[in-house]
Amino acid sequence: MTVYDPEALARQIAQQIAELNEHLIVASPQQAARILGQVLDPEEGVLGSLTTLVATGSRFAQGRALTGVLPPEVWLALGRAANELHDIALDLDDHAEDIHRLTQSPPTTVLPPAPSALVARRHR
Repeated sequence: MTVYDPEALARQIAQQIAELNEHLIVASPQQAARILGQVLDPEEGVLGSLTTLVATGSRFAQGRALTGVLPPEVWLALGRAANELHDIALDLDDHAEDIHRLTQSPPTTVLPPAPSALVARRHR
């Protein structure tokens, strides 16, 4: 029987994310786009899973804050973090098709990219 060790699992996940980052650093544009597409997938990606984990942590902290075991600020901070991660995921989901397009083979005739201002406006 395997003993469940959540602390070891969290360390393993952090290590795997670090390894994934190393792959991303040296990846081709198509490989990098595939990695990012999977990481940022709101349903099955790392970002969505992390958002869910933080939201679950917020509910845990809420129960402890209501009984006085934790300060309410802990619950509120985790709730804000979950909300921010959710908003970030929504913002990035708007650009999923752009990232997916990078996974495709480049066209045979390539036009030089048009210059554009690197100003992004956030919307909610």
